[in-house]
Order: sequence, then structure tokens, then C-alpha cells
Amino acid sequence: MSRRGESVPFAFIAEADRFRSNVTPPPPARRSFRQVAGSALVGLTVVAGLVGSVLLGLPALSDNQSPSHEPPAAAEGR
Repeated sequence: MSRRGESVPFAFIAEADRFRSNVTPPPPARRSFRQVAGSALVGLTVVAGLVGSVLLGLPALSDNQSPSHEPPAAAEGR
């Protein structure tokens, strides 16, 4: 297998760092009110889902219930 004299497998990528253009790209298009409102609504829905799952999971994570090690009342007569 013969090797070329290139130091980088893709020489055009190495040369791309040195290239500078005098053409400025156009400014990004402004988002419409519907797009902003839609993304805000999606964000609020995600946050509300996370908050709701935490609120529903808190009773399961609480340590208020102490396990009782006493035998049941029906087993006392045995």
C-alpha cells in the first residue's frame, strides 16, 4: 500500500482553516410570533411534566412511614 505525501488524509479540510471569505452571510430570518409561542408552549409542557412527575413521586420517596415489626393481631393467639 503506497502512501501519498499528504500530512492529512483530506488535505482540503486542512486548507479550509486558512480560507477567509469577504462575503458575509445573510442575517438569520426572524422567527414569527407563532414559532416563538409554539416553542415556549413546548418548553412549558416539558417543565410541567417534570414538575408533575416529581410531585407525584415525592410520597414514594418520603421516609415518614416506619415499618412495624409487630406481628399482626390475628397471629397473637397462636
